[in-house]
Amino acid sequence: MKCVDDFRLHLGDKSLVPLVIGGMGVDISTPALALTAVRLGGIGHLSDAMMMDTAERYFGKPFSRDKLRANRGTLNQSDKSPIHFDLGAITEATRLHVRHAMESKRGEGLLFINCMEKLTMNAPRNTLQVRLTAALDAGIDGITLAAGLNHSSFHLISEHPRFRSAMLGIIVSSVRALQIFIRRNVKLNRLPDYIVVEGPLAGGHLGFGMDWAQYDLLTIHDEVQAYLKREDLSIPVVVAGGIFTGSDAVRFLERGAAGVQVATRFTIAQECGLPDAAKQAYLNATQNDIEVNQLSPTGYPMRMLRQTPAVNQGVRPNCELYGYILENGKCEYVTAYEQALADANSRDKLSVKDKICLCTHMRNYDVWTCGHNAWRLKETARPNDDGSYALPSAEHIFLDYQFSKNQQIRLP
Repeated sequence: MKCVDDFRLHLGDKSLVPLVIGGMGVDISTPALALTAVRLGGIGHLSDAMMMDTAERYFGKPFSRDKLRANRGTLNQSDKSPIHFDLGAITEATRLHVRHAMESKRGEGLLFINCMEKLTMNAPRNTLQVRLTAALDAGIDGITLAAGLNHSSFHLISEHPRFRSAMLGIIVSSVRALQIFIRRNVKLNRLPDYIVVEGPLAGGHLGFGMDWAQYDLLTIHDEVQAYLKREDLSIPVVVAGGIFTGSDAVRFLERGAAGVQVATRFTIAQECGLPDAAKQAYLNATQNDIEVNQLSPTGYPMRMLRQTPAVNQGVRPNCELYGYILENGKCEYVTAYEQALADANSRDKLSVKDKICLCTHMRNYDVWTCGHNAWRLKETARPNDDGSYALPSAEHIFLDYQFSKNQQIRLP
């Protein structure tokens, strides 16, 4: 019986352990977590979700304070279209975070950054271009394009001197999405260096509708591989979503996948950016605690724990401070908040039931997104005498994926 270590992921001139830690925002995939994968010969991801807030906490820069001061004029307005990000601040924050992580690299693996198209920031094209460009400027090994179709993302950086040397990949949830992406970029003569095929069991935002359960990763993987073969395209395919053990990974590697991307098990790692209270909540979750809902104002379904603290909270929109998913001055949470405010009895605590303020609550780690198998996390950690669980290290989790066989999980 094989294990993950019997396979290798070939990217450029690199031969890697075929394990990729996904980029969980906001700084849930900390540099310490991502760099563990790099040190052990795999791939780790940073996340550029709410990058200015992340860099502010790491480097003491007043990015959020300055943004709030610049946009106080819209505090009591429904129309948030005057709110704009300082592109220079985005550049500085991204370069600081990425450069510091790259300077800390050890080992033969690669460090990538997950870049979400859906962070529209009231100027989708300009802000996305700045975020991508700044990451390349800072020396990131690769960029994974996520949370959207990313039709124009390659075009935004096609003039960058590292456009053809850095690793560039895309996350898709269907063969059709991949076909459209490749057609849109054919004139650039630049194929993606890798493709992440994400199935319906992944955590956080899903690339499916509420009919997600009708799809399965194996079928999508096979459709993508068949398309690549028909088109005579040699692009490594990395699968993601629901891969909980090394044996789960081997199943796909034997079927032709070049690698696997995993995240859920690393949410409880010591190096993960989540607070310990959140990690313990994951460890104590049952299967019934995990749901897919439509609370995200992005329009995508989202998988999370039912007891996530952000649910039904009536926090005032913090667009002036954050505003990462504003589009043309609008956000579905702002609309839901104002409706709840109009309907509320002055004696009641305000509750917004239809949407959550994703920016505020993600920043405060109160959106407990998770993969479908998060309820199994208790199988991967030892209980303490007080009922809590001892948290494993990222290295332990990585090595367990790499060397385990026969669906076994080695406890720390």
